[in-house]
Parts: sequence; structure tokens; C-alpha cells
Amino acid sequence: MSYQSLQRAYALWAPLYNSAVRGFSAPLRQRSLSNIPSAPCRVLIDGIGTGLDIPYLPGTCTAVGIDLTHAMLRHAQSLSPHFPLIQADAEALPFPDNCFDIVVMHLILAVVPHAGLAFAEASRVLKPGGRILLLDKFLRRGERAFWRRLLAPLSGPIATHTDLVFEDLLAQRPELQIVSDIPAAVGGWFRLITLEKTRAAPTQ
Repeated sequence: MSYQSLQRAYALWAPLYNSAVRGFSAPLRQRSLSNIPSAPCRVLIDGIGTGLDIPYLPGTCTAVGIDLTHAMLRHAQSLSPHFPLIQADAEALPFPDNCFDIVVMHLILAVVPHAGLAFAEASRVLKPGGRILLLDKFLRRGERAFWRRLLAPLSGPIATHTDLVFEDLLAQRPELQIVSDIPAAVGGWFRLITLEKTRAAPTQ
């Protein structure tokens, strides 16, 4: 899916997104974001969408959210008028290297056109010792998942991918190590994953 198609799809999705996703994802978001330390830290919400993560952020953090789609950001701003938001591409983040303590990626990697690029960018802006908090639908290497793979060509045009293998993404990022990997929903298809950056990211 192209960037233009993605923007069009989520512009249409925006008015319905909270009703469709909030109930399912709220406890998972809250569980994921409980991993943010209580000490002051800088947090990037990468693909903030309509802002469903904002209520679960600790008051001690300084956070900013980015999203590709203006319509999604408009909904987020209406819910949290003072929260800093930037319209930006997850595959080309407008931030310097090593500037965030936490990068939150909830339901974003299975949406972007090039998941590997978005994952690399998240690692680039993360400080060594910082953590990436993931919530998304992933296949595991070798998992047959016949129906999910069958649906993959059909799900792309509606702005999501059903056959993304997380281990393939991680293999491209040797600076990231798994801290935890927890089955979250739909028989483990959705996973809550915490990663730590153990050293500087390779130069792109």
C-alpha cells in the first residue's frame, strides 16, 4: 500500500477508529505502557492515531506523538488539546539519533508500507538502554497460519498486513534484544513485546 492510499484509508477510518478499536485494545495498551518507568523520561508514540495511548502515560514522562494521517491527529488533538502532535512518517522520523528513552509502537508495524524501515527508524531515535514497546499482530517463523496468510493479499488494501513475521524484523536489528514477549489476544496472534537497545543502531 502506498503512503497516499494509507492516508486515504485512515482518513476514512478516523471517525470510526475509536469505536472499533478502543474496547479491544485498551487493556493491552494499558498493560504495555505500564512498562514506562516512573522516573522522568522522553517518550515517542510512533503512530499515535486517535490518541488511545495518551490516557495511560505516566505524568512523569515528556511525550510526543506522530502520525501520517491528519484526520487521525485531529481526533487525537480533540481528545487531548495540549498533547504535542506532529504529522510525520514513521519511516522517516523527524528526530535526531538517540533522543528518546521509550518508543511506543502500538498497532503500527502491521500498517506501514515498509515495516523494516519504520522499525529501523524507531531504533535510531531510541537511546542505548532505552526500550521499544510493541503491540501488534505478528506471525512467528514457521507458523503455518493458513487463513492469516491467505488473507494477506486482501488485507493490504484495507491498510493492514496479516502475515508480518516479527522475528524477521528483529533479525535486521542486532542492537535490539527481547526483554519480554507475551501472547496478548486472538490466540497469541497479537503480542506485547518489550525490546531494549543494547548499543547504537547501525548507520542506515
